[in-house]
Amino acid sequence: MTQASRPTILTGDRTTGQLHLGHYIGSLRARVQLQNEADQFLLLADVQALTDNVGRHQKVTENVIEVALDYLAAGIDPAKSTILIQSQVPELAELSQYLLNLVTVARLERNPTIKEEIRLRGFERDIPAGFLTYPVSQAADITAFKATHVPVGDDQLPMIEQTNELVRRFNNTVDRAVLVECEAVLSKVTRLPGIDGKAKMSKSLGNAITLGATPDEITKAVNNMYTDPNHLRVSDPGRVEGNVVFSFLDAFEPDVAKVDELKAHYQRGGLGDSVVKRVLNERLQTLIEPIRTRRRELEEDRGEVLEILRRGTMRAREVAAQTLSEVKGALGLSYFQN
Repeated sequence: MTQASRPTILTGDRTTGQLHLGHYIGSLRARVQLQNEADQFLLLADVQALTDNVGRHQKVTENVIEVALDYLAAGIDPAKSTILIQSQVPELAELSQYLLNLVTVARLERNPTIKEEIRLRGFERDIPAGFLTYPVSQAADITAFKATHVPVGDDQLPMIEQTNELVRRFNNTVDRAVLVECEAVLSKVTRLPGIDGKAKMSKSLGNAITLGATPDEITKAVNNMYTDPNHLRVSDPGRVEGNVVFSFLDAFEPDVAKVDELKAHYQRGGLGDSVVKRVLNERLQTLIEPIRTRRRELEEDRGEVLEILRRGTMRAREVAAQTLSEVKGALGLSYFQN
């Protein structure tokens, strides 16, 4: 792939806690590979995290470096990927303001991702304005770097659709192609269930396995995983659909034939949950151990991690400032340029 044909990728995470296996399988694993094939920007979304964490700002800011540690420990190379802190790139906030003029409140409320998040948080009509408009902030993040590809889970597809709507609306308004539409990049496993069988893994729900989990924490989580409630005896045929252990094996076990054999045995009976969980536990221990070890090494020099974030943020500001200059020029807001 030539330099000129390299795609630009923007992706990131809200800084509300350490990353977990759901993040890893959903997009982080892909980001590690994509950094060798694209110009990649990884955004630590502390501003967006504040939209529903009023009064808990200290947790949000403390987790900036925690998420950065997870990135680096999982294999993100700051020489290949630009890691930036959202709040430290003011160009993103200014671009958000311009894009807000191109979308209605009704359209934001129809966004399926926002509707679901509002339901989960019990906001009803008492919705923080910042939370309701964070799809626009996300669109600004993507368009500021002219990202052509965005790795996301399937629950984020409405966000990509709304971003592209805003791109088209802006370009049509100024009658020129300033901003760039993007394409969602979905992983093979677009969403990992929680260990309790709920649709989404979340640290706040207590159903997640973090990337820095200890061996004992991994074993405990696997042993507590939801399986088939009707699989009462080893001899009973079991269901693999909705069985969290098999969902994890599908996501993390590279030996597909091995997983298929386990499924067939489980479905015809004669295979206990404890055996399948032991297989999964061994796989997750092997996966997480090097990430955990690397994370502990990085934690010993947090100053260097902050320096990586400073350098990445400064580079990101240069790129975002160029896009913002083009946007303001198209809107006729460049009053003092020759």
